[in-house]
Amino acid sequence: MHRITIGKEIAEKVPEIVLSCIECDVVYQEQNGDLWNEIGEKIKELNSTLKVEEISKIPAIAASRRAYKKCGKDPARYRLSAEALLRRVLKRGEIYQVNNVVDQLNLVSISSGFSIGGYDADTIEGDITFGIGANNEPYEGIGRGELNIEFMPVFRDAKGAFGTPTSDSVRTCVTNKTKRFLMIIIAYEPIQSIAEATTQAQELLTEYAGAKNFELETIQTI
Repeated sequence: MHRITIGKEIAEKVPEIVLSCIECDVVYQEQNGDLWNEIGEKIKELNSTLKVEEISKIPAIAASRRAYKKCGKDPARYRLSAEALLRRVLKRGEIYQVNNVVDQLNLVSISSGFSIGGYDADTIEGDITFGIGANNEPYEGIGRGELNIEFMPVFRDAKGAFGTPTSDSVRTCVTNKTKRFLMIIIAYEPIQSIAEATTQAQELLTEYAGAKNFELETIQTI
């Protein structure tokens, strides 16, 4: 697994961060019908049990919003990916279909409320640091174009920023060439359900993406 550390700048502002990291070999598919059926059932369940105004109160999302504010970013203007997914689920009864690897990640996210990064591990160069975005730092978000990541929590490698809890980047996105996958579940405060989310991700990756050769690591500041 890539070496992953939490930078001092973000640790000082959000000292209780926990990163649950999963790296594994995967088999890419444009679509997995069984996985999509499971996602459909989860969407039905959420629409019957959750209201839009309750999304921000989900523990993982509430903690993430507090962390954004501590870093200097407005979580209402730059929505966390988990919050954006859940709002789409409740307002439109759907989420985007991407591929089997990303779709399982999104299922974990709407099930848990955690914003989760998903990357082609072979496109990441060198060690990874979790920090805070700088002024005018270049970043191309998937489906968003150039994204202002100043004051936003961000993952960087030797080439620069490649992942945020609002949007992953084009540079490290999962494609049909992806063989090795890195998934990072982000908790900004100690939340017990991160272990459950990690287990769910392992099971989904194994069942729907043929995942093998797992490496797991938990990174935290304290």
